[in-house]
Amino acid sequence: MMKRLLRLKRIWILLLYPLAFLMLFIASKSAWAAEHIFARGIFKAIKWIMAHITGLLPFSLMEIGILVLPVAAVVLLVVSIVRMILKKEERLFRFCKGVMNLLCIGAIVVFLLFIGCSINYYRYTLAEHLELTIEPASGEELYELVVSLAQETSEVREQLTDCENEAGVYELSFSTKELGKKAVSAFKNLAEEHSIFAGYYPQPKRIIFSRAMSETQLTGIFCPFTMEANVNIDVPDYSIGSTMCHELAHLNGFIREDEANYISYLAACASEDIELQYSGLMEALILSGNALYRKDADLYAKARGYYSEAVLRDLRDNSEYWKQYEDTVISNTTEKINDTYLKANHQEDGVQSYGRMVDLLLAAYKKEK
Repeated sequence: MMKRLLRLKRIWILLLYPLAFLMLFIASKSAWAAEHIFARGIFKAIKWIMAHITGLLPFSLMEIGILVLPVAAVVLLVVSIVRMILKKEERLFRFCKGVMNLLCIGAIVVFLLFIGCSINYYRYTLAEHLELTIEPASGEELYELVVSLAQETSEVREQLTDCENEAGVYELSFSTKELGKKAVSAFKNLAEEHSIFAGYYPQPKRIIFSRAMSETQLTGIFCPFTMEANVNIDVPDYSIGSTMCHELAHLNGFIREDEANYISYLAACASEDIELQYSGLMEALILSGNALYRKDADLYAKARGYYSEAVLRDLRDNSEYWKQYEDTVISNTTEKINDTYLKANHQEDGVQSYGRMVDLLLAAYKKEK
């Protein structure tokens, strides 16, 4: 029986386990290796190939997989059990073969996860790439940033009065498919200013069951197994564009959440489309405003005076939308899983890492001043 198992060619797939952990170890010890060998080398090559293949599909392969794979797994399990019952003389062989298949699948999953996500956490920081200095900020400095963003966001929002529903809340004036194309174009513009963002960007995938995705309080997911940027399109319209840019940033190898948020902001602002610009500015304003509120509630209240009424309407609409999904079993479980995953991948503050984008905003603001 052992000879029969050794004749299975896929047994060599198991070598992906030690290879994956060796690569992760090297990356964790050398930021240079993580950056130049893995992020700009192996990851970029695998991403280019896979993204060109999955990019041909008009739907999310990840979403289809989530729906189909559990059913397929149950069917295969039942078939395997039936065969073991009917063919008693081959039970041990079939059992060992099934375990071998599971181990091989696991090896491929681990390898792609490490290459697509885990190793990239150890690459050079975005601050190093953009020559930004991260420093502690005072409440006054944070206040100045929020006021500056509020004024810019309000000015852009004034130009979108034709993009409102009956309640005066912002709505996209074109399809989300078109918005995806604009997000890809925005990264091409950004790459002209910063070559580190050059690369192939496929169209973001719009999730069909976006309402169910909102139950988990997720707006987007980058899938390292299919190299797709998946986006929830049921959320308030202002946030869809920035989410697309956020997931595309992950697709370019920038896995840290704060960095993906900041890159999303940069890409949106580099866009020629004013609606995508508004999306990026709003995300930056919300995160900065939240940071200011935690630091000094009085200064935040003062800064709110610079928010236009139209911006405040959009913010209230956003709050109402997410209120229906707050503190549920699904949302709490998802947040816990996400928090644990981030902490396990070199982001000690877990889900709070999304808000660290403000450090990058402050660093850029100080540099410009």
